[in-house]
Amino acid sequence: MSTADRGPWWRGAVIYQVYPRSFADGNGDGIGDVAGIRSRLDHLSALGVDAIWFSPWYPSPMADAGYDVSDYRDIDPVFGTLAEVEALITEAHELGIRTIVDVVPNHCSDAHPWFQAALAGGPVAPERDLFWFRPGRGPNGDQRPTDWVGEFGGETWTRTTNPDGTPGDWYLHLFAPQQPDFNWDHPRVRAEFEDILRFWFDRRVDGIRIDSAGLLVKDGTLPEVRPDQPHPFHDLDGVHDIYRGWRRVADSYPGDRALIGEVWLPDRQRFANYLRPDELHAAFNFDFLGCAWDASALRESIDGTLSAHAPVGAPATWVLSNHDVTRHVTRYGRADTTFSFAAKREGIPTDLELGTRRARAAALLSLSLPGAAYVYQGEELGLWEVEDIPYALRQDPMWERSGRVDPGRDGCRVPLPWAGDEPPFEFSPEGAAAPWLPQPADWKDRTVRAQTGDATSMLELYRAALTLRRAEPALGDGELTWLPAPDGVLAFSRGDGFRCLVNLSDTAVPLPPDGELLLASGPLDDGLLPSDTAVWLRTPELAGGTRAADGTALT
Repeated sequence: MSTADRGPWWRGAVIYQVYPRSFADGNGDGIGDVAGIRSRLDHLSALGVDAIWFSPWYPSPMADAGYDVSDYRDIDPVFGTLAEVEALITEAHELGIRTIVDVVPNHCSDAHPWFQAALAGGPVAPERDLFWFRPGRGPNGDQRPTDWVGEFGGETWTRTTNPDGTPGDWYLHLFAPQQPDFNWDHPRVRAEFEDILRFWFDRRVDGIRIDSAGLLVKDGTLPEVRPDQPHPFHDLDGVHDIYRGWRRVADSYPGDRALIGEVWLPDRQRFANYLRPDELHAAFNFDFLGCAWDASALRESIDGTLSAHAPVGAPATWVLSNHDVTRHVTRYGRADTTFSFAAKREGIPTDLELGTRRARAAALLSLSLPGAAYVYQGEELGLWEVEDIPYALRQDPMWERSGRVDPGRDGCRVPLPWAGDEPPFEFSPEGAAAPWLPQPADWKDRTVRAQTGDATSMLELYRAALTLRRAEPALGDGELTWLPAPDGVLAFSRGDGFRCLVNLSDTAVPLPPDGELLLASGPLDDGLLPSDTAVWLRTPELAGGTRAADGTALT
């Protein structure tokens, strides 16, 4: 079956996330850039991905690594130029790779022209209506309007100074103070972002990834957070009108343009509301990302995911890591293999050999489930979280805003190793400045060059899996059928004859006698499937089992 026969590309694509600062440095300043990405497109083509999602590359003071945007229609000089990006989009398309850009609609930079005008004009500036400016509480207005806690921890209001030097109103920022929140109740904000979408679609990008998609609408009465009431800035119903407008924009362009939301919600039904036919095309599956390495927990997550997506006809997505979370090679080597921001701390022991073995098995699991799969840069190299970055070199505001309790996200953003025996591993050209974050010397065995041609490497496992995924008609979008299996083992089929088995138990288990081995995440043990190992098999047409596309109870 050809890719075109599988329906819209976004329903079953393998999408690779590029974090531009850390992918490849073309100009030698120690920071990744568009020139570096263009020089390494051959790696992504050889890997076999269908699309690239680029984290923000817009002009920014970089208070939050580019998620504080001052201009949504240009490229920060540290990354290159808009002309280079347009060339990159063309070159990727020539390789059969689609492109997705990141849009940050909840907030902008405090250097954004609108916010600068709001400050310069004082209390009567019309631009203040585009943000959340409010007087403080108390007789002198010196108390914050609310006691809301931010998404990075810490306070959510910062007081301004009027042009005459007197204390002014406060403005809302759910993230860092340099990231003022837009007021999405204002029609000018809505019109502006629909025009931003058109700007990028006109440059032939194929999709938009939406940062913090559930936070845009706030309760204007500014209530405090109460457990028995809707959260005043999480997942309010009004956000759906915004995305219906965005969907109309996307649908006005040819070529299946996609909207993909970052939606962190524990309630699967409310999560699915974002995926109704007139809203977003897809959203990230953080339930699966944060799930424990446990057969029953993973099956429940898979079933729940498919059950939530089925009524709205949307494809599921499967994500193991991204630029915000601890890399899964590290997570899977810990006693607690789940992920949550609340539990993220320094000094947690990790068995990287165990974590790598489990990560290899998780790759085959995630790439064989129904829907689209995401690969975060370096995941295909088996990179682990860098947890010993010196304090003086850390840049993520989450570390400081948490009172240095949360180690921050720098550890998953360390520049990639491409070749060589010592840092910077050809991340930058010879004679360049040091990379913006230090690379571990132990990554010399994790470079692209070191792993290429090594059949036992993580890179060659991913290349083989993506080659098979493209060739196998049953993979990508579609249905899944659970099969009988021993405790601690996940077993399912896709279509007629493709089977995936993942052994999460403590003992080796027999393989089906009639299966032809297509790919294994690790060596087998005299015909047995060892612990923390997955296989893809070709078997005769299967009978029985219970289809799980609708997420109903399975046996």
